[in-house]
Amino acid sequence: MLLKDKIAVIYGAGGAVGCAVARAFAAEGASVFLTGRRLETVEPVAKEIVAEGGSAKAAEVDALDESAVDAHLRSVVERTGRLDVSFNAVGVPDGAILGTPLPELDLETFLRPVTDYTRSYFLTARAAARRMLPHHSGVIMTVTAIPARMGSALNGGYGPASAAKEAMTRDLSAELAPHGIRVVGLRPHGLPETASLRAVHAAKAEATGLSWEQFEAYLAASSHTRRTMRVQELADVAAFMASDRAGGMTGTIVNLSMGRLDD
Repeated sequence: MLLKDKIAVIYGAGGAVGCAVARAFAAEGASVFLTGRRLETVEPVAKEIVAEGGSAKAAEVDALDESAVDAHLRSVVERTGRLDVSFNAVGVPDGAILGTPLPELDLETFLRPVTDYTRSYFLTARAAARRMLPHHSGVIMTVTAIPARMGSALNGGYGPASAAKEAMTRDLSAELAPHGIRVVGLRPHGLPETASLRAVHAAKAEATGLSWEQFEAYLAASSHTRRTMRVQELADVAAFMASDRAGGMTGTIVNLSMGRLDD
């Protein structure tokens, strides 16, 4: 097992990505601590993991709340003695940030994803680093998106937010990797199983004139594989990246765009 006896905390575990990552980590032997803004979104996932023979605990944690993040992680470390993996899959469920041309967008709406995504990532990464530093080991991870690297219309501040998270990943690694802590990101493309992609389509549907089926076909056609990525594929890569077998990977973003974005 890739993650046998590892202790992992997943933020945003109630979403499609966080749920899949939690399941993949547990299947590889990790004890997973699932958090979400509402307990009812993560508790069923934890129960299913336990029913399948894994180890999982659920907790209500607002990843934008500094004290809530610190208190939860403190309780995890007091219980387990350490933290091996921190995975941030937190999303910003606000359709208002999408679909409006930049010249027509108000400042507050533009800044909302930039502020919320970076705040969440910083708070969870900082809390994790403080617990990992004494042990000189650990992996801090997050998810970004291709608008971090390529222009995309009607995304408001979402592209800048993703770019900021990627920059933070590199900066965290520069400071933490000398102490044995790796920091990596995953950059998928598509993921039609996620509520966030449905929100993207809904916000842009009027402007693009594309139905959901046409939108998904467009995403598939823009990849080398002529299909979209599945969340399980992302989760499998996440499990590998969190494992000791990926020890040479830090300060980088794993390109999971199915060839949509060239590196």
